[in-house]
Amino acid sequence: MKKIQAGVIGLGKFGLKFAETLMEMGHDVIGVDKSDKHIKQAQQILHHVYKTDATNKQALIQIGINDCTHALVSAGQSISASVMISMYLKELNIPMVWVKAIHTDHKKLLEMIKVDKVIIPEHSAAREFANRMAVPGFIEHLPFGKNIVIQKLIVKNWAGRTLRELDLTNKHGIQVVALKNAGAADYVFIPRADHRLEEGDKLAAIGQTGSFDKINS
Repeated sequence: MKKIQAGVIGLGKFGLKFAETLMEMGHDVIGVDKSDKHIKQAQQILHHVYKTDATNKQALIQIGINDCTHALVSAGQSISASVMISMYLKELNIPMVWVKAIHTDHKKLLEMIKVDKVIIPEHSAAREFANRMAVPGFIEHLPFGKNIVIQKLIVKNWAGRTLRELDLTNKHGIQVVALKNAGAADYVFIPRADHRLEEGDKLAAIGQTGSFDKINS
C-alpha cells in the first residue's frame, strides 16, 4: 500500500476518527483545527497537530498543507468555511480533496468547485443500516457503480460442491472474493475454483443487490 500524506482540517468526532484511522494504517497525517478543545484531544492521538484558522490561505501554506497528497475537510456546520477551505486546497493543487458535507445543497456547492469526493456521513450510514436490516448477510456498498455490494454467504446447500461447479459468475453475476472455512480464524482471499465447500463455510461475494435475491447457499 502506497503511503500517503494526508491533511485533515477539522478535528471534531468525524475528522479525528478519520485521521486516527489513517494513522493506524501507517499513513502520515497532519491535523488542523482552531478549537483549543479539539487540538487538545487530537494531540493525544496524532503526531502533527496545528492550531490555525484554515480559512486563511497563507496559514495553510505555512503549516505545509500544500505538501499533502490528500486532504479531508470536516468543518462542522459552517458551509462557508467548508467551501472556502476546499477552494484553497484545490488552488494549492492538492491531488485529492475530500470534503464532509452536511446536506445535499452543501454537496452541490462543493461539486461546483470540483472537489474530488463529497461525503454526507448521515446519508451513507442510513443507507448501510437500511441494507443491514433488509438484506441478510449484507456487508457494505462498494464505490464501483450503482447497487454494487459485498455480501456474506454461509454455506449449507452448497456443501460438497466447488466454486467451479457452482459457476456463480456466469449464472448469477456474482464473484466470490474470499472464503473462511468453518472454524477458521481468517478469510482466504481469491479462493481456488476447485476448493470443495463445507457446511458452515463463509463466502464474501461481490455483485449487484438483486443478484443475491435468488441465492440459496
